[in-house]
Amino acid sequence: MSFQVFGIAVSRGVAIGRAVLVASSRVDVAHYFVSADQVEAEFARLLRARDEVVAELEALKLDLPEDAPHELAALLDVHLMLLHDEAFTGGARHWIDQRHFNAEWALSAQLEVLARQFDEMEDDYLRERKADLEQVVERVLGALAREQGSAQPAIAARDFGGEDPLLLVAADIAPADMIQFKRSVFQGFITDIGGKTSHTAIVARSLDIPAVVGTREGSRLIMQDDWVIIDGDAGTVIVNPSPIVLEEYRFRQRQSELERARLARLRHTPAVTLDGQVIELQANIELPADAHAAVEAGATGVGLFRSEFLFMNREGELPSEEEQFQAYRAAVEAMRGMPVTIRTVDVGADKPLDRMSISDLRHEHVLNPAMGLRAIRWSLAEPSMFRQQLRAIYRASAFGKVRLLIPMVAHLGEVRQIHETMRRVQQQLSDAGHAYTRVELGVMIEIPAAALMLPLLLKYVDFISIGTNDLIQYTLAIDRADESVAHLYDPWHPAVLQLLGQSIAHAREAGKAVSVCGEMAGDPAFTELLLGMGLRSFSMHPSQISSVKQRVLRADSVRLAACLPAILESEDPEATAEREFCALRGAQGKSLH
Repeated sequence: MSFQVFGIAVSRGVAIGRAVLVASSRVDVAHYFVSADQVEAEFARLLRARDEVVAELEALKLDLPEDAPHELAALLDVHLMLLHDEAFTGGARHWIDQRHFNAEWALSAQLEVLARQFDEMEDDYLRERKADLEQVVERVLGALAREQGSAQPAIAARDFGGEDPLLLVAADIAPADMIQFKRSVFQGFITDIGGKTSHTAIVARSLDIPAVVGTREGSRLIMQDDWVIIDGDAGTVIVNPSPIVLEEYRFRQRQSELERARLARLRHTPAVTLDGQVIELQANIELPADAHAAVEAGATGVGLFRSEFLFMNREGELPSEEEQFQAYRAAVEAMRGMPVTIRTVDVGADKPLDRMSISDLRHEHVLNPAMGLRAIRWSLAEPSMFRQQLRAIYRASAFGKVRLLIPMVAHLGEVRQIHETMRRVQQQLSDAGHAYTRVELGVMIEIPAAALMLPLLLKYVDFISIGTNDLIQYTLAIDRADESVAHLYDPWHPAVLQLLGQSIAHAREAGKAVSVCGEMAGDPAFTELLLGMGLRSFSMHPSQISSVKQRVLRADSVRLAACLPAILESEDPEATAEREFCALRGAQGKSLH
């Protein structure tokens, strides 16, 4: 039966494929693919775990006292019957054979299938047996975990050789797990929670794959192996589409691929406006390997290296100074002399580490982590860790142009502490004989307090980078990852535009470089607005560079600046901007003829 699920469109395009469910609402297990030559061994793992649980239950049954209630023995019999049922092990085998799921994933996938069958039963007694099934699965998963000895990554990067394209369906995806998407087989994803600038959405855009988030019940309504269409333009998911609908979306998919190919031809064209303004289009990256994609996309540097991704998926162990140095050096060398801006570790809120430091454990259950011990606050609370990261960054500066970016600054006292730490680190490196060069210091403007006191901050820094995602979140008091308030997240809000415009103007007046590295920088809908505000440096995911460059090449920054007062004074800035810019494009078109 065909049906639709509605969510929030966060990454454009169309994806068509089989649904792959992870992070079941009932059981949270590791999900990874096994290779073809591992299939038999993986099924053997499952059978060993099943047999171990059977032995446990039979032993329990033998140990029952004579006066034990008959219901206890009957319950054990039910569990043993389920363990031997072909629908249980045979169904799990199907997922291992056909989809190359690991044993735990196959078992949880089959649990979803059987649980739905129990839910549809009319007999109350049979419907209640679903709880027995869940208990049996939990026992087998426990046996598998004991055999495995250590946890596997939540979504592994191994290739899967199946013929059908795959789409990931999950309640949510942790930022650490998203790293695996860069090398995964999934061509799109659907999540129950999230908003336009949640980290799941940001990663989808960076990979240039269609995604819909905030579906609320998507992972419960969509079944394992369903055919699914993701409409990343409309925020719609179509499950088990009819042949006519499927063909319509396949046509749209082909058109989208042709448009991408056309834009890709702009990658080596300099980004210069019609009035001769040279615009920097830089890249946001998460890992050193991403630098190669940035160069291929025509980026003029790295405007944001999110270093926190080096700290994730490590079972609580922080990366050493040497490991960080090698990572930063790899990115710097890959950029071939172009600047690399490294942001110090930005953890906390929606990007927690597996196990944060001892001092942070006190904050494990804070009510509002977005405003707690995170980003630079955490770094200053862990001075040895902070110095270690700065030493690695300074050492990488010997191999190319490196800039240092500090997240979530709100106080002058924080900037003074950073300067003192930088001086200490430079002395440590000199004493140790390590080479380094001058590293420019910048701060992120993502808290309204920093935007309002920017003239003071600019005395202590070389440049600023505006993080629009958090600036909007904190200005409007909206959790950007919460789909229940996602409709209130508004980049066009007059207060947001005022802070953005003022920040760019203050930096230019002070003769300091200013960039925007938030999602607004990579959204062509805001390119003309930012150019009109005087922005000349944008940083975005490599996949977005060509679309923004196309807007830049067609723009006249002088005429755009003339439109700015009407937009900033308007009660509906978005509508006014659309009207003003459309009129300007029309006028430019006529002048060309």
